[in-house]
Amino acid sequence: MRNRRSFLPMTLVLFSAALTAAGCSSGEGGPPAASISEASTSDARSPSESKSTVTVPVQVRAGEASSDTPAQPLQTARAPEVILKTSLGNIRLRLNADKAPLTVDNFLSNYVERGFYDGTVFHYVDKGFMIAAGGYTAELEPKETRAYVKNEANNGLKNKRGTIAMARHPDHADSATSQFFVNLNDNAGLDSQRDESSDAAGYCVFGEVVEGMEIIDRIADVEVADRDQFPKTPVAPIVIESAQWLR
Repeated sequence: MRNRRSFLPMTLVLFSAALTAAGCSSGEGGPPAASISEASTSDARSPSESKSTVTVPVQVRAGEASSDTPAQPLQTARAPEVILKTSLGNIRLRLNADKAPLTVDNFLSNYVERGFYDGTVFHYVDKGFMIAAGGYTAELEPKETRAYVKNEANNGLKNKRGTIAMARHPDHADSATSQFFVNLNDNAGLDSQRDESSDAAGYCVFGEVVEGMEIIDRIADVEVADRDQFPKTPVAPIVIESAQWLR
């Protein structure tokens, strides 16, 4: 797999600066962009071991969470489904609450149920790698997120084609909020590598596309360009018109 050290719109330096300016809370001011890198041992560092500090997740129920406290799993369907209605067609997601309960609850309760994704765009498209969404308006303005969620990447789910996973700061395992990506290929370098030889945290897979993979591939084929700090962003915005939890 090609080396993509930072695929979302801010460099690691800018991300760290944004964390410092925001007082290290995702609920204060505009959210810094999440980022991703190849599996790296730096992913496993605790906040105290880095120059920038990320709030350590506190496990509370998402429905009771403030902007400073992330999710506790809800007692809900173990395979909830979400329809993303996009400007290019509908995408049906099936989430895995058994393997990633905190992440699924965060996605549903903190963002889908609150209408957060409505009007956001796919802001990064890299054909053969992934498409990313969940943090920016069509004008590429950041939306205010809630608190960080614990990284559940070490759950046995792999970053295979058609899976959905959380984007996060590359140096902090527990820094995901709202941004997510869909894998366009089998991206083993993004999986958790925690074993006897490595402790790289990986990127948490929490579901898969069950209908609309042809829409994902259409998004992957759109014309992209670099725009300010946003590399490989679609020239014509691909909008998530709504995200609906099916229950």
